[in-house]
Amino acid sequence: MRIAVYCSAKDAIPEEYLMLGDAVGRWIGEQGNTLVYGGATGGLMSRTSDAAKAAGAHVIGVIPPRIKAAGRLAENCDYLIEVNCMSERKQRMRDEADVIVCLPGSYGTLDEMMDATSSAIVGEHHKPTFVLNYKGFYEPLKQQLELMKSLQFIPSDEHYRPIFVDSLEELYEQVKQCKSN
Repeated sequence: MRIAVYCSAKDAIPEEYLMLGDAVGRWIGEQGNTLVYGGATGGLMSRTSDAAKAAGAHVIGVIPPRIKAAGRLAENCDYLIEVNCMSERKQRMRDEADVIVCLPGSYGTLDEMMDATSSAIVGEHHKPTFVLNYKGFYEPLKQQLELMKSLQFIPSDEHYRPIFVDSLEELYEQVKQCKSN
């Protein structure tokens, strides 16, 4: 299975969040899966891809020229896909994946998560998007989504939505279920 991971590229975040990248990457490799990620260095991106590679995963990176020109091209990709821009990067990562996993992150991670969700809503894909709500990281987002739903900006019978999970164990179990379907 090909698992796209959206996550922070920042190094100056708490170590416990960086360790999530280690755990998820290691799990991807140990399960015989392929990692699809942004192909860049930094933060959870480096930790996830390094751990996945060390655990035997095939690693696919997707990178636009601006990130490459900034000297942030990762050296651990088995296959590197160069795209023209960040929008194309999001689409290509989504296209390459069977499942999407969102770890804690910032604007880019939220952008990727919402892009995956909105593109699924209009029928561009049917891939599950799992959001690791580690230590309540995404609680404010969940509250915002509930507010939007209560005001009917999001339909009450939404046919696609991100699936929030609160632990690595729950994430792994949910992703495994996708593999068996």
